[in-house]
Amino acid sequence: MGHEDEVKVAIVVAEFNYDITYLMLQKALNHASFLGIKVPYVVKVPGSFEIPLAVSKLLSKDEVDAVVTLGAVIQGETKHDEVVAQQAARKIMDLSVQYGKPVTLGIIGPGASRMQALERVEDYARRAVEAAVKSVKRLKELSRKETNGNTVFIE
Repeated sequence: MGHEDEVKVAIVVAEFNYDITYLMLQKALNHASFLGIKVPYVVKVPGSFEIPLAVSKLLSKDEVDAVVTLGAVIQGETKHDEVVAQQAARKIMDLSVQYGKPVTLGIIGPGASRMQALERVEDYARRAVEAAVKSVKRLKELSRKETNGNTVFIE
């Protein structure tokens, strides 16, 4: 792979429920390494609610092609988990569109129990990294292609 094709993915991880998110971070870093992806930054934030601001700062950096977000929003006594997860997801999506760079949602919940979250650690972390890498590569290819009247498949 040429230097210009190198994919650089930053990771933002919530410290809230860190017993779960720490494992997610390890799985994400391992998968990035397995895929040969550079991880220039890992930023820890207090909770999932604080993820979007860190994402925004990272997306403004030229050496970041995409951001993977990792968090675990565990169900509590109130609807707080739903508010946090929905607002974080909404803002993360908005930032991705605003900056034209992929941001993937590796946030477990809302409505997950601690046990359900632990069962999903590997899946969510791996898929978030995978989606970031695929998106970066396909968007780079898309910006290089021209249709010339024919259908162009970017896959």
